[in-house]
Amino acid sequence: MPDLFDLTGRVAAVTGGSSGVGQAIATALGSAGASIVVVARRADALADTVEAIEKTGGKAAAVEADLATYAALDKVAQKISTPFGDPDIVINAAGINLRQPVDEITPQSWDQTIAINLAAPFFLARALVPAMRHKAWGRIINIASLQSERAFANSLPYGASKGGVAQVTRAMAEAWSRHGITCNAIAPGFFPTELTEPVFGDKAKAAEQAERTAIGRNGRLEDLYGTAIFLAAPASDYVTGQVIFVDGGFTAK
Repeated sequence: MPDLFDLTGRVAAVTGGSSGVGQAIATALGSAGASIVVVARRADALADTVEAIEKTGGKAAAVEADLATYAALDKVAQKISTPFGDPDIVINAAGINLRQPVDEITPQSWDQTIAINLAAPFFLARALVPAMRHKAWGRIINIASLQSERAFANSLPYGASKGGVAQVTRAMAEAWSRHGITCNAIAPGFFPTELTEPVFGDKAKAAEQAERTAIGRNGRLEDLYGTAIFLAAPASDYVTGQVIFVDGGFTAK
C-alpha cells in the first residue's frame, strides 16, 4: 500500500507562512516531503521560515506579497509557481484581527479584514486551480477559527470573515472537487501566535481559555501538524468541504 501521508514531489504554497499557524503548517508539509513556497509581507520573517525548513533537509522559497489587493493576486500566483512549478497544495493561512470594539469599526478596517481573511483565499486559489485541474489533483486548505462558530468580543469583522471562510470552503468543494481538487478548512483553537498575543500575554486570560477546552490546555503549534498533513496527503482523498476543529475540545463543551 502506498504511503498515505507522503508528499514527496508535491509543491505547497502557504500564505501567512512567515509566522504562527502558517509557519507551523509549512514546516509540517516540508517534513512530509513537499517543496514549500511561503507567502507573506515581511521578507525577513519569510527568510527565517525558509532557512528553518532547509535546515531540516526540506526545499523552500519565499514570495513577498500583500494579499489585500485583489488585482495583484494573479501576479502573486505566477510568482508562487516560479520556484518549483505550479503548486499542488494551497494553504490560505494569512489573516488579521484588528480587535476593535464594535463602535470603532470603520469601513476601511472592515474591508481590510474581509479582503485578507476571506477574499484573498478565494481569488488566490481560483488563480491556481487551472493547473490543479490539469493534473486532476489538488488540495486547498483554508484556515477557519473558533469564531467560525462562536462570537468573541471586539472581533466582529474577524468573526464575520471566519464564518465566511467556513462557507467558502464548502462552496469551493462543490465547485472543484469533481476535478480532483479537495477543499477543506482547519479551525484552530487558542494557539500562541501574533494574532492571539493579547490572550497569551495575559496569564489569567490564557488559563481561562485553557479551562474551556476538554483537554485542559491551550494548543501548541505542533498540534496542527497531523491534521495539516492529513488534509494535504492522499489519506484525505475522500474528504472535502469539511471544517476540522483542532481546538482541544473547546467547541465540544
